[in-house]
Amino acid sequence: MKRIKFTKGNIALCGILLLSAILNFANLSIEGYGNSYYAAGVKSMMINFKNFFFVSFDPSGFVSIDKPPLGFWIQTISAKIFGFSGWSILFPEALAGVISVALVYYIVKRSFGTAAGLISALFLTITPVFIATSRNNTIDNLLVVTLLIACLFLSKAAEKGNFKYLIISLVLVGIGFNIKMLEAYMVAPALYITYLISSAAPVKKRLKHLVIGSIILIAVSFSWAIVVDLVPSQYRPFVGSSTNNTVIELISGHNGIARLSGSSGGMGGGGGAPGEMSQNQKSFKNNMQQSTSNMKNTNENAAQSGNPGGTPPSGSPGNNNSGAPNSNTSKGNTGRSNGGGPGGGGPGGSGLSGSFGGQTTAGITRLFSKNILSDQIVWFLPLALLGFIAAAIKEKLKAPFDNKKKLDLVMWIVWLLPEFLYFSYTKGLFHPYYLTMLAPPIAALSGIGITSMWKLYKGNGIKAYLLPVALIATGLVHLLMLSYFTNLSSSIRYTIIAALVICFASSIILIIYKIIKGRNLNANKHLNFAKAFTALAIIGILATPAIGSSAAITHSISGTIPCGGLELLSNSGSQMMGGGHGEMNSSNTKLISFLESHTSTEKYMLVVSSSNSAEDIILKSGKGVMTLGGFSGSDNIITLSKFKELVKNGEVRYVLTGGMQGGSNDIMNWVKKNGKAVSESQWKNTTTSNNQLNKSNKSSTKSGFSGFDHNNSEALYDLKGSVK
Repeated sequence: MKRIKFTKGNIALCGILLLSAILNFANLSIEGYGNSYYAAGVKSMMINFKNFFFVSFDPSGFVSIDKPPLGFWIQTISAKIFGFSGWSILFPEALAGVISVALVYYIVKRSFGTAAGLISALFLTITPVFIATSRNNTIDNLLVVTLLIACLFLSKAAEKGNFKYLIISLVLVGIGFNIKMLEAYMVAPALYITYLISSAAPVKKRLKHLVIGSIILIAVSFSWAIVVDLVPSQYRPFVGSSTNNTVIELISGHNGIARLSGSSGGMGGGGGAPGEMSQNQKSFKNNMQQSTSNMKNTNENAAQSGNPGGTPPSGSPGNNNSGAPNSNTSKGNTGRSNGGGPGGGGPGGSGLSGSFGGQTTAGITRLFSKNILSDQIVWFLPLALLGFIAAAIKEKLKAPFDNKKKLDLVMWIVWLLPEFLYFSYTKGLFHPYYLTMLAPPIAALSGIGITSMWKLYKGNGIKAYLLPVALIATGLVHLLMLSYFTNLSSSIRYTIIAALVICFASSIILIIYKIIKGRNLNANKHLNFAKAFTALAIIGILATPAIGSSAAITHSISGTIPCGGLELLSNSGSQMMGGGHGEMNSSNTKLISFLESHTSTEKYMLVVSSSNSAEDIILKSGKGVMTLGGFSGSDNIITLSKFKELVKNGEVRYVLTGGMQGGSNDIMNWVKKNGKAVSESQWKNTTTSNNQLNKSNKSSTKSGFSGFDHNNSEALYDLKGSVK
């Protein structure tokens, strides 16, 4: 067994990995269950193998989660090992974050050396969106670590023309597909192009390898989907967010075209061709528009009653600005701490526009503009792009591509650029945390770039000034991000400004020193002077993202739309409306107690419109809850006649109306007409304050919208004897 040497590089790597572990794991319990939609699914999947395999959202196996299985299988296994809790389902993502840092270090180091690897690993460690996603159960960083392993094997395959490594790489992408579907394919251009341009094997052989690899990739990608679709529908849950109860349609619709088309927006019920919307989508969209309008009225009323912006007073559920868990935040699903809300951050908010990416103005400056994507990923982007140019100059990046440095440069830049352009210009649905896909290539190219620019700095010509120029450009981006958050505490603001002053001053000194000394920088005393100011400039650009990332340790992030950065530290007052999916509702405790004492043989303890109304009940009770419309309330899962049959057979008794309603409206209308209303005093905490009700009504879907129809308040109906 090879002994580990305690070199400076290994000690530095251990320090970086320790920092990564602290940022990912420290105080993780404040995140509660993270995204409660997925958490409820994991609890349901623990009940039996059928629920586990089909990724059932509810314990009774009525409808599935709207994502592929692998990420949630990993979370379920973790919960089985450690016991079901918020920590156990967040553990795999936090661990994936640390492993990703180690992988970036190793991949960069094997081609560009220890220094480049260490810088890359450090930059990834403190990227805000990467930390936020590592502390959440949205599974994106499980995908990232899988794709990084795929890149490692592809790098070796391209270097040696190794068919076996290529197949392993593409199999891993297929596995990634079963974590987040088409998002895994975003790295495919980098893998294919890198292998194709490699000169390690003849062109015909490379093409043959890629054709065979593609067949294997498709087979692995669609293996679970095909198996599920071959199982008769009566023996498995309905495929959530699909229009025809198939995973193939879910892939092409809700998780495919809907993510590209601005018209459908990725809302529940899948999607048709671009520019078209299904009836379910139209119904859902109308509900969301009505709900958003009513939310605005609620906020205005709250402002008039002394709560600007509808923000709960200090100590009320969900107000967790101090980062300390309270009765709601300890359960998970807090709002986005001090972040922006829909359409400008909400009254009193930070002014960041949009709830998710598709709502922000498309263009090359989108990721830099003042919107919900601000301060998530752009921290080292200028450094990465200028660093690539420097590395391309240094390595003479042109054919033949016959060494691992050239090949890895191509791999990282082709990972970065298409995704950057996609997130800049797409008008479809994407959440800010999707930007974690950009974190590895940005970090890698930054580390490669700094070491390459340092070598050019020691030489002659205008290219020698790339290093200080890149550092200044990066510092200016940090200054721009700081300008978006005017309500940061004075100590944080002054610390960031001081760090940026150090960055700018050191970079300017590097420029002046280079002009004075010219080519005479090979002497040790000259090099040491330049190294010192280069290090200071780098420290200057590390400070702000490091502060933003560390904020996640003390400030709980949104369960639904996890985001890190300076907005977590902004004291502008308003949490993101509907930040957490399925706000933990304290009044459900009384409802659950009532249902448990009045049901025994029923298959479904309760029927609700959408998952938003079911998550908390499933998490607290572990009992079967039928969500008529699936995740969004817009799925057409069960007909009225079939529902009546379930009522007649005694499988359904109690129905909770209200919430999001789409395809299930006919059933809910029948329930209201034929059921017996249960007195609220028996199941509902009628003493709940208006502020608590307003907060509950802001509970959101994964898209960030309010989850309830304010014109359709909740009511419980008893259907016993309603069908003869």
